Formats: sequence, C-alpha cells, structure tokens
Amino acid sequence: MKHIHEFAPQPSGTLMIDIFTFSAPLGFLGRLAETLVLTRYMKNLLLSRNRYLRSVAEAE
Repeated sequence: MKHIHEFAPQPSGTLMIDIFTFSAPLGFLGRLAETLVLTRYMKNLLLSRNRYLRSVAEAE
C-alpha cells in the first residue's frame, strides 16, 4: 500500500490530491478480492476520511 498527499494552491484555497495504490496478497484470490470488495471499500474510506479532514480544516 502506498498513500501520498499532494497539495496544489487554488484561488479558493488548497486542493489536496490523494495518490493511493495497493495490492492484495494471495495472487489470483487477492486480485479477485480487489475487484469485488477492496477497491470500492478503500475509495469510500478515503472519501470519508477526506470529508472529515476538510471539516476539521475549515472549522473556526
């Protein structure tokens, strides 16, 4: 698993870019799990976490 944040200035603030790659072990079974479950799960986890981080960063 590799997770990198990049930040880019924008007129309205800062854009955070997530670069996230992962690979499940176990060969074919891992790739099957990635396709059926893990990719969607990890995307939703990152989106949820980013919403939380944004709310904290924008709080007064």
